[in-house]
Formats: sequence, structure tokens, C-alpha cells
Amino acid sequence: MRNFWEQLGKIDRRIVYLFVFLGASAPLFLHVVPKFKASPEVVQAYQAIDELPAGSVVLFSIDYDAASMPELQPLLEAMLTHVFRKDLKVLMMGHWPLGLPLGQIALEKMAKRYNKKYGEDYVFLGYRPGLAAVILNMGKEIRTVFNVDYKGTPLDSLPLMRNIHNYNDIALLVGFEAGAVGDYWVQFAQARFQQKIILAATAVVWPDLYPYLQAHQIVGLIGGLRGAADYEVLVNQPGSASTGMASQTVVHILIVVFILLGNLGYYFTRTWRKPT
Repeated sequence: MRNFWEQLGKIDRRIVYLFVFLGASAPLFLHVVPKFKASPEVVQAYQAIDELPAGSVVLFSIDYDAASMPELQPLLEAMLTHVFRKDLKVLMMGHWPLGLPLGQIALEKMAKRYNKKYGEDYVFLGYRPGLAAVILNMGKEIRTVFNVDYKGTPLDSLPLMRNIHNYNDIALLVGFEAGAVGDYWVQFAQARFQQKIILAATAVVWPDLYPYLQAHQIVGLIGGLRGAADYEVLVNQPGSASTGMASQTVVHILIVVFILLGNLGYYFTRTWRKPT
């Protein structure tokens, strides 16, 4: 037994890395989907969208980039699935220029799956600089900020945009946040124009936004990969977030096991070590 603990303490770290690699990759290759119950915050966000009547307009703001893609991209696809199933209309924009192509990829993918037509069912507005100014001016007239879409097409030539002028014509705003843009949406769009907002954020940003939910300044809050997996459960479409949660769970268990073994090994070898 003594020899076992001593050898365990000398194990090559590359073996530990191998176990972590296998623990992370195996659920992805095997498409393991864990079963869990969606958290109340995610259910609240889901219901806010589910209660909208057909034809309502939902504005998506892409405020993340490739670094946060694993957490937020699966959620974006799940929410677009829900929105298009409900026959809601979609506007998309963003305050992070590097993230807008990610939003466009998800939007076009889901629009194609549900046979939605550009200009009638969804419009991609793109990016404009000036974070606070953009949000405030959109509350007065969207065309003062976006007079054309990302292709340069005048908004008034798009059937969907003819009756959309400001937040009064947008039933719900969903911000995908990897930084502080969510604060601006709440402070300017919600506080000044009473825009209904759902915030979806990375696991790091999510705790900072929770007070907005408690104060009823937002109608829903979705956090991290777990939040994305919860939403996939609600729309009955398991995807990369659900399988990612399986990988994350396995790796967390492995880390706990390694910590326990390391501490046990240290305890026993110290007990058996001869006093000097």
C-alpha cells in the first residue's frame, strides 16, 4: 500500500492530461446527453418568448465574439429555433463587430431550416459604432442609426421594416453578452424606453447581471453553457450545449477525484515518512 501511494505521487502529469482529454472528448463523440431540469431563470426567459403572439418582432443583439462562442452560439441557435417555430419576426444587430458573423451564421442556418425569407421574416442590420448613442437613437427612430441593412439595402424597401421604427414596435430584445453591453441595454433601452429585455451571458458575466432580474428590469436571464443546455431541453432540441455539459461534468468529476487522490497520497506518505 505504501508503494502504491508513493508511485501515485510520482505519476507523470501527461497521464492526468490524457484522462482529462478522454473525459472531455468521449461524451462528444458518443453524443451523450445528460438529463436535467431547466433552471427557473431560463424557464422564465423561455416563457417570455413563448407568450408572444405570432408576428411579434424580437431583436437579437450579438455582443460576443469567437472566444465566447462555445457558450453563447448554441443558445442563439436554440432561441432562434424557438422564435421561428412561434412564427415571430427577427431583427439582428450587434455591438461587437467580430461577433456579428457568428450571429449571421446562426440566423441564416435557422432561417433556412424553417423556410424563412429574408426581408419578410428576418433582417440583419449589422453594426454601428457608438454604443450608448446607438441604443438611445434606436428608441427614437431606427433609421437614424440603421438607414440600410448590412447589404446596403434601404430599410424601407424591406417589407418587415416598413412598420418598425423604434422600441415601441419591438416586442422583446435579447442581448447575448460577453461583456458590459448588457448594462447599457438595461440602463438606456429598458430604463428610458421600457423595452422588455432578456439577457443571455457567459458564466463569468452572468452573476453581475442577476440583480437586474431580481429588480424586474429584465424578464429573463440565461447564463453560460448550462443555460444554453437548459434552453435546448425546453425547445426539445439537444445540441452542442447538452453534449458539452456531459463533457464538463465528466471533467469536473475527474478533477475532484485527482484532488482527493493527491491529498490522500500526501497524507499517507507524510505519515509513513521517518522523522529526521
